[in-house]
Amino acid sequence: MSSFERLDAPGQWRAYPVGTAAPARTRRRRRPSGEPPPLPRHVRSSGLWWLVGTCAFVLVAIAAFAGQWDIRAAAVTVGDDAVVRLLSAPSFPGYRGAMQVLAAPGHPVFLTTVLWTLVVALAVLRRFRHLIVFIVAWTLTAQVYFVMVAATRRPRPFGVRFRGAWEGWALPSLRVGVFASLCVIVLYTLVPEGRWRNRAKWAAAAAVALVAVGRMALGVEAPFDVLVGVLIGVTISLVGFRVFAPSEVFPVRYRGGNAAHLDVGGARGQAIRSALECQLGFRVGALEPFGLAGSAGSTPLKITLADETDSVVFGKLYARTHLQSDRWYKLGRELLYGRLEDEKPFNSVRRLVQQEDYALRLFRDNGLPTPAPYGVVELTPEREYLLVTEFLDGAVEMGDAEVTDEIIDSGLAVVRRMWDAGLAHRDVKPSNLLVRAGQVRLIDVAFSELRPTPWRQAVDLANMMLCLALRSGPELVYERALRQFTVAEIGEAFAAARGLALPSQLRRALQEQGLDLHAQFVRLLPTPPRPVSIQRWNARRMALWALVLAAVFLVTQDRSAFTLNDESTTSLGIGNLGCRDWSPLWLEAQAVPSATFVPCVRSLPTGWSFARADARNGSAEYVLDHDRAGSAAVNVRLGEHCDVTGLRPLESGSDRIRRFQGPASSTTRTWYDTFRGGCATVTVHSASTNSDVKSQLAHETSHVVGYASRRTLQQVLSDRSNGQLSLDPSTK
Repeated sequence: MSSFERLDAPGQWRAYPVGTAAPARTRRRRRPSGEPPPLPRHVRSSGLWWLVGTCAFVLVAIAAFAGQWDIRAAAVTVGDDAVVRLLSAPSFPGYRGAMQVLAAPGHPVFLTTVLWTLVVALAVLRRFRHLIVFIVAWTLTAQVYFVMVAATRRPRPFGVRFRGAWEGWALPSLRVGVFASLCVIVLYTLVPEGRWRNRAKWAAAAAVALVAVGRMALGVEAPFDVLVGVLIGVTISLVGFRVFAPSEVFPVRYRGGNAAHLDVGGARGQAIRSALECQLGFRVGALEPFGLAGSAGSTPLKITLADETDSVVFGKLYARTHLQSDRWYKLGRELLYGRLEDEKPFNSVRRLVQQEDYALRLFRDNGLPTPAPYGVVELTPEREYLLVTEFLDGAVEMGDAEVTDEIIDSGLAVVRRMWDAGLAHRDVKPSNLLVRAGQVRLIDVAFSELRPTPWRQAVDLANMMLCLALRSGPELVYERALRQFTVAEIGEAFAAARGLALPSQLRRALQEQGLDLHAQFVRLLPTPPRPVSIQRWNARRMALWALVLAAVFLVTQDRSAFTLNDESTTSLGIGNLGCRDWSPLWLEAQAVPSATFVPCVRSLPTGWSFARADARNGSAEYVLDHDRAGSAAVNVRLGEHCDVTGLRPLESGSDRIRRFQGPASSTTRTWYDTFRGGCATVTVHSASTNSDVKSQLAHETSHVVGYASRRTLQQVLSDRSNGQLSLDPSTK
């Protein structure tokens, strides 16, 4: 230890050593090569297996269903449809009602409600790390889903009657996959790890299985579609939380406390005891958390040794949680203010604890009153370390001490000594200033800096004066400070210490007392200093902001990922709907099972382009663009029936299709093509005011819109599957 003794000359101080007897130690033991560390890391490989399995099934799905249907797609579909027919066949009373109840959690309204409830809950609980991982994983899941449906283009199960709602392509299953993803997100953001989470996993698996069975019994999902959807939904969320928000680093807690404060009981407590004896020769009698209220960057411990005098040492437990928190904290500061001096994050826990051990020795070598360091204990290599120092028995925090002239002089002398030694503490606040025997002791030097800038040194002085004034008064502190610092130095300090330069604990203490001590000190100065700006713009900060804004833009633009009720969930993602494009035509036929014809595109003349095609149970449509008439120039919508009462009939060119003239306006023209079991509504819209363009558009539309018969679609499906699949339940 060190203390300070004032010399005869005013404002001059010198350090003198205060002997501190180190606790008795036993013989230390080196861990041999191959022996596990005191707290071995248990690598969870389940996430890796989920990832491997998902990739394998995705590749199988793409290989089977990408391109035109062949024997591979037919083989998978035959097996799937057999299971679906088996589940949908029972007709005893109450069966279908029970299946609808099981499938209810897959409804978009339910899923969207759970989704936004999770967002609000995580924001209220201030689990922002979990919220960010959740949003990124959710957005990525939506993008993977849309890529998969565009690559595979698999229709719904054949040969069954649909009794539930569906939308778009079948592979992968959107609703069951989303439900599975939400279950994983709930587990890793709201359920504490351990017994409760293990039980919840089984409950979630059962819930997903029941929803899948319910939707298959309703005929709208197939087993392979459900399996791939669940794998995608579970894997992306699971891997995201395992990698970016692991439970051991960001635990889910409801009993208060700080995520930085690790549990030191159980296996970790035994590991601490064993490591202290083997690596430092300290036999532990008792181990307990200490001073948690003032610590957010580590887990502080009071360690009573099992020796003759029951000596006490102080421990600071560092783990990955503290490293990750430090990185996010500094990233946030860099976005808001620019990277301040020496704010590069540590790249390992070992470097973090090594820095503090080194800083303690450096401060003591320069006569500063810091606790004596006794060494570092390794619990888990690169993940958990314990720094052991002297325990300042009888010391109280500056915020709880009675500040006298002697304490004020001692605190100011600490800053003067740091200036003389070329050091900066960088985190001077009440919890890092302890008072014992009328002297100020400096702790928590992990983020100290060697040879800092004058700005950083000035900030230390201002923060020290503010801490002292909290328990005394600015006039007294200013008067005592003039004995060790010049007016210019004090003015520079309060010009530099503004906003972020003040530690958060110090800002809160000032707000709680309703004091503006900074302004009071400035009024005591002969001339108010010009504030020093801490805003720093550089290429890195601008690039980070660009990335953040781009990510926010992508997330907010992708509304379908957060509503599950957007038209994009029904979009087929195809570039055309020709009358021989069998897969989308089959899906159209499944959308309106009673229709004997489904609309298609015969050919696209020059100036025409295909916009999109959508399908869901009960309706299907496609949209065409025109270079002169504008976007969405033609919309063709298939439904079960149309009201053509009182409409004038037109020539359709087919004896099985009847056409009726619909309402017209200056910009639109509509007609209805009716046939057995269905009706196609054709709407022609022109943004052009040229009558010739309108006439040409209507004429060409009648030649562009074609129809494929259900009989033809059935025959093609039967040929592709060697007679094993039928489009409709009644087809043999």
